[in-house]
Amino acid sequence: MPSLKEIKGRIASVNSTRKITSAMKMVASSKLHHAQVAIQNMLPYETLLEHILKSFLAAEPGAQTIYDTERNVKRVALVVFSSNSSLCGGFNANIIKVMMKAVDALSTELGKENVEVYPIGRKVAEKARKLGYNVKCDLASLVDHPNAKQCIDLTMELGERFANGEIDKVELIYHHFKSAGSQVLTHKTLLPIDIETELQRDHERDLTSIVTSQKAQDYLKKKERKKKKTENSEEVVPLNDNFIVEPDMHTVLSELIPKLGHLMVYTALLDSIASEHAARMVAMQTATDNADELLRQLNLQYNKSRQQAITSELLDIVGGSVNN
Repeated sequence: MPSLKEIKGRIASVNSTRKITSAMKMVASSKLHHAQVAIQNMLPYETLLEHILKSFLAAEPGAQTIYDTERNVKRVALVVFSSNSSLCGGFNANIIKVMMKAVDALSTELGKENVEVYPIGRKVAEKARKLGYNVKCDLASLVDHPNAKQCIDLTMELGERFANGEIDKVELIYHHFKSAGSQVLTHKTLLPIDIETELQRDHERDLTSIVTSQKAQDYLKKKERKKKKTENSEEVVPLNDNFIVEPDMHTVLSELIPKLGHLMVYTALLDSIASEHAARMVAMQTATDNADELLRQLNLQYNKSRQQAITSELLDIVGGSVNN
């Protein structure tokens, strides 16, 4: 049985660790709030542009371009998003697992040398190099400092290589941020533009709350539904898909298609960053709760050991007095 001094030292150690995890949880919560605001400011524009362009490509027979035409796939590029640091639960492990699964499947079909990886985040970059993948660049700085200009440069490079036939498909692997307690692993196609996904997209997000428990989220959703029912708000009029093209089809598509690609990559980056902070917040909250439980058990053990020591000393004193 450990001595009182050992138990006291362990209590102090757990207390110190608990302070660190609690502080990290608050930092992650603050960063998550900023990430949510960034997505909230950009999302309406990206969502509407994607709907307009994909609806236009689907509705207009003459709107076919090299960027939305399927071709025989011989070389694939994977843009994979992770974090630069750890202590965020299974966030990086899940991304790496999906990347490895995708590379293995494509390597079996095309050959390992025909699968390129564009890692955004130090953790996935280190793993990709360790596994001997064909790593093309290192954009770890984007995770700490999201930059639309670098996303545009990356998308332009991928678009030019796709147009020149150097690669035949570009895919994104990242965490889609739905809410503080829910991040969905997403594997989607960037090029060629997948028109059918417009009908299947998940637009439901919670960008106003940092509540992580499922029970609390369900309560908030029910409350929001009741509020919407009581309000006599007008229904949103759907977008009119009868397009008038000015000045001509080529000019419109040459402007909108690159812009959509830039926004898709930038949205994936913001999604990944928000998901990382949410995952870290949940992990640190769990660690803090575990520390509280461990402290409760250690304090109980300490009190029992102290009481046992006091009882033993009293028995020795009583026994000595009786003998005398």
